Amino acid sequence: MKKIAALVLCLGLAGPAVAQTFAETRAAAEQGDAKAQVKLGLMYERGRGVPQDLVQAVAWYRRAADQGNAPAQTSLGLMYMGGQGVPRDDVQAAAWLRKAADQEYAHSQFTLGYMYTIGRGVPRDDAQAVMWYRKAADQGNAPAQNNLGLMYMNGQGVPQDYGQAAAWLRKAADKGFDTAKEALRKMEASGHP
Repeated sequence: MKKIAALVLCLGLAGPAVAQTFAETRAAAEQGDAKAQVKLGLMYERGRGVPQDLVQAVAWYRRAADQGNAPAQTSLGLMYMGGQGVPRDDVQAAAWLRKAADQEYAHSQFTLGYMYTIGRGVPRDDAQAVMWYRKAADQGNAPAQNNLGLMYMNGQGVPQDYGQAAAWLRKAADKGFDTAKEALRKMEASGHP
């Protein structure tokens, strides 16, 4: 019974706390605080403390993105990429992701590399993909380390180099990236380092 009472008490306190957090975040966002705008966008995107509203999420991400906020530019790019709260537009997605990538934001660098790999919103260009993957991989981004390793393994955008492939794949595998672990197993099974 005490556990149920404690749970009810906690749930009762959570509502006003979330509402207060939302109100404080919105007030700061309306004053032009880019970090608060990103947080508010995320709240609307995920429906945390407010009903989910992807159009509102995009609006708040855009306000922060227009101020040069790399996480907001990334989120806005991903919203365009997925057609969430806006019509799907891969060219706009790539443009916003590039703005963040140019600020050394690893998640955007990785995603932009992926877009170049498959030619989504940008021309297919393996050399550009490798460049963006490397920038993100150098910052420790495991998906980028994985993809860079695969580019070396397959000779896409770079000369085929199993040593480089194994080095990058190991970095991703050491972070628990299963795709990299599997690629390393396949390389070793075929007699490559």
